[in-house]
Amino acid sequence: MTDDASQALVAARVPGAAALGLVAPPSAAVVPGVLLADPAWTAEMLAARAARQRTEDRRVLATVWWYSTSSVLLGPVLAGLVTGVGLSARLGDTTVHALEGPVPIAATTTGRSAAHLVEDLRTTLGAVVAAVAEAGGTRERPLWAIATDSLANRLLAVGRAVGDVPAATALAGPLAAAVGAPLPAPRYVDVRGVRFTRRASCCLLYRVPHEPMCTSCPHRDPATRQVLLEDAAERWG
Repeated sequence: MTDDASQALVAARVPGAAALGLVAPPSAAVVPGVLLADPAWTAEMLAARAARQRTEDRRVLATVWWYSTSSVLLGPVLAGLVTGVGLSARLGDTTVHALEGPVPIAATTTGRSAAHLVEDLRTTLGAVVAAVAEAGGTRERPLWAIATDSLANRLLAVGRAVGDVPAATALAGPLAAAVGAPLPAPRYVDVRGVRFTRRASCCLLYRVPHEPMCTSCPHRDPATRQVLLEDAAERWG
């Protein structure tokens, strides 16, 4: 088990930590982080999800899988960055916790100096993106774009939780720039005083039967997206 006092400290500093994937549900299955970089194992996960998502499109399955997995995987280290607690981004130090489906729901990791964060993130993202691309028969670049949106989203979510969105989201650009290409620059947009991630990627969830297009999907007509974001801002406000 990789969880230790460092992540517990982070969780204690972030209101609603369980909902942000920082606390593992006792009923969740334990997945060693290194398996995320295994194309064969990833292909098995995509096959297991195909019936549940009612699609055999490997590219869609892989993209949706990475959209959820990347958000969970990045959660602890980004929450640690916001709260000033160094957590490890190395796959060997990480455990993913998944509900039946499989559905990644949380991640736990060990304490590690923040000085290693950039190098570890670059290595981890590169390894998992390569595995997902191979398993899904898709290109890596769109998966890197999903990673940058997950990075932006997680920092935004933690910022909302701790009550300091500007400080948390200000970390996104410098961190992504330090990781370097092919990770795109994360972007935000403020709508009626509420900050949202300006998406660089499409998760392809709308290609799954009976699933809607995301509010902030880059494929939406800009005017329609603006109206939807304004509605969302009203709810947040």
